Amino acid sequence: MDPTRTGPVALAEARMRWLDARQRVLAQNMANADTPGFRPSDLRPFGEHVAAAAPLQATHARHLHGSGERDARAQRERRLPESTLDGNAVSLDREALRIAETETAHALAVGLHRRYLGLFRTALGRNS
Repeated sequence: MDPTRTGPVALAEARMRWLDARQRVLAQNMANADTPGFRPSDLRPFGEHVAAAAPLQATHARHLHGSGERDARAQRERRLPESTLDGNAVSLDREALRIAETETAHALAVGLHRRYLGLFRTALGRNS
């Protein structure tokens, strides 16, 4: 069994692939900031992909009850943005923030991936 294909390593790799795809979508939005009628897009949140792949199960009646605040915020962010007179709905500020968030999340995923693989190297006596 390959330990890098399960658990945290596989999750970090899946997150990095999702972040790479999101960065391409956001870059396309920025590139079309002056295209009349262009509507920006974004990927479905990574958490939804994870939840679909491995749904959580409550083991106690009080588990998994959230305030719904995060879901409400996500719905506000997904609303169609206002458009300019030419029908373009790209907000450079919003897209720049999304790109920065994606870059930060990517750096975190890479760091976690490296650290976890470092633990394997240490366990195998290959700490170099």
